[in-house]
Amino acid sequence: MTFKTTLHMLAVLLWALISAPATSLAQQSTPLEQVEQEAIKALILQTIRENPEVLVDTLLAFQEEAEAAAQAQQRAAIQRVGELLRTDANTGVMGNPDGDIVLVEFFDYNCPYCRRAAPVLFELIEENPDLRIIMREWPILGPDSKLAARASLAAIKQNKFEAFHEALMAQPRANTVFIRRAAEQAGLDYDQLQVDMAAPEIDAHIETSRNLAGQLGISGTPTFLIGETLVPGLLEKADLQALISEAGDVDGTQ
Repeated sequence: MTFKTTLHMLAVLLWALISAPATSLAQQSTPLEQVEQEAIKALILQTIRENPEVLVDTLLAFQEEAEAAAQAQQRAAIQRVGELLRTDANTGVMGNPDGDIVLVEFFDYNCPYCRRAAPVLFELIEENPDLRIIMREWPILGPDSKLAARASLAAIKQNKFEAFHEALMAQPRANTVFIRRAAEQAGLDYDQLQVDMAAPEIDAHIETSRNLAGQLGISGTPTFLIGETLVPGLLEKADLQALISEAGDVDGTQ
């Protein structure tokens, strides 16, 4: 065992001794009396003072372990809910509806980064004929966002989701006025759209998005999922294309 490893173990032991609740010590049998524990703490603290780098190394090791555990948890969540995300019929789809390369985006119509991503996605659709993009409505930016999500999902019933999505993303923001303008530009029956916005499956979609985001540890929009790769935040077109190409290679579609 190296000296550095020994110091690391001492730091871990010190952390355990310091962080152990006093109540648990009182309620449990322990092989060390309080005086002995204090003596060990003092010895470890002296060792760390003489070798401060061990504390930094220990904290970094703890951080790496926590990050690895979080990544493993996220991978397990992707495997658990990935099929639902890819096959949920209660959602908007763009590109090739039968495409083997599936890109999922959690988005909000009033998210400025989602708006910047929108034209890039349409370009990628044109350049990748086997690409299917599943738009996961996750309205997290207030009442207007929820209204826009409801209108967007209602547009599916008139087979106008993609046209409405493109039109609404081109508006200055999503609110009642611009939702109606986008609906008219997309050729939707606006009166029927308002009726369909109250459908229970729309509530189900939004609630499912909330649950899925929680399971996946998603904290904001946009977030992209392709295969087992989850990427938060706005991506450059080249980065998205790289993910698409990699997924195509894995699936044997390109």
